Amino acid sequence: MELYYIDGRPDGMLTAELFNWTGHVLMAPRTQIAEALARPEASYAGVYLLIGEQEGELRAYVGEGEDISARIRSHDVRKEWWTSAVLITAAANKLNKAHVRYLEARLIAEARAIGRVPLDNGTSPVPAALSEADVAKMEAFLENLFIVLPAVRVDMFIRRTRPATRTSTPDIVLPASTIADAMAPNPRFVLETRKHGLRASAVLQDGEFIVEAGSIARGSWVGPASHNYADLHAELIRSGVLSPEGDHRRFAEDYAFRSPSAAAAAVNGRPSNGQVEWKTDPGGFTYRDWEQSQLQASRGSQP
Repeated sequence: MELYYIDGRPDGMLTAELFNWTGHVLMAPRTQIAEALARPEASYAGVYLLIGEQEGELRAYVGEGEDISARIRSHDVRKEWWTSAVLITAAANKLNKAHVRYLEARLIAEARAIGRVPLDNGTSPVPAALSEADVAKMEAFLENLFIVLPAVRVDMFIRRTRPATRTSTPDIVLPASTIADAMAPNPRFVLETRKHGLRASAVLQDGEFIVEAGSIARGSWVGPASHNYADLHAELIRSGVLSPEGDHRRFAEDYAFRSPSAAAAAVNGRPSNGQVEWKTDPGGFTYRDWEQSQLQASRGSQP
C-alpha cells in the first residue's frame, strides 16, 4: 500500500493506493476541501464519504456522482456537521454511473449492517443492476477498498462481531483444572462481578480478545462520560451488540476488542484493568499472569 501526504502533514490531504488495484482514495479535511475538489481525480465518477460529528455523535454520509466534485459543491457543502471527506475513484476514470450506484448501495448496506457509525443517508438504495462480470469486479473493488480505508483512519467498515466460538453459555461452570491447563496457549477467560450480577467469558483467537455472545454486562455506562471507553460502550449499544436484558445488557454476538481492558470496560460499564479482572477459567489466574507464563514459555523454547 502507498500512502502519500500531499502537503507533508499527517493531518492534511492524503492519498492511498494498493498494488494491483485500480482504485484511488483521496482523504481531505474540510478546511482543504476546495483544494481537494480542484484535483483531477475529484472530477471522476466515484463514491465519497463525509465524516464528522453531530450533537456529539459520530456521523457519516455515503454519496456517489459522475463528477464527485460537482456533487459535493452543489449539494453537500450545505451539510454543516462533516469535517472530512473521502473520495473514492478509479484510475483513468474507469467507473461508470452504474458502477458507482452499485458501490454506494453496497457501502450504505455494509455501514448499516455493522452499525458503528450512524448514517445521514435517508434511504437505503438498491444496488444498480450489473452484469455478473461487473458485480464480481465491483465486489473485488470493495474488498480492496475495505483494506485501504482503515489506513486513512476510516474504521466504520471494520466488522468486530465474530461467528460464535462455542454453543454453550458463559454461565456454565467448568470443572477444576491443573495449573498447566489454566496456562495453556488458548484458555477461556471469565470476568465476574457478583455484586452487580455481571459475568462474561472471552477467548483469544487470532490475536483478538473476543467476548462471547451471552455474556452479561452492566446496563449503562457509570464511568466518566469523557472516557474513550464511554464512546465504545455507546457504540456497542447503538449497534445492537449489547442488547437489553432487565437491568443488564447481554452480548448478542461475539465481539472482538482491541485489548482485555477495553473488553472489561464494556462489561463493567466503567474503566477497568482487564489485565487483572479477566481470569482463566478454570484456574483463576489473571490475564497478566497468563500472559507472563506465555512469554516465559516462548523464551524457553528459543534455541
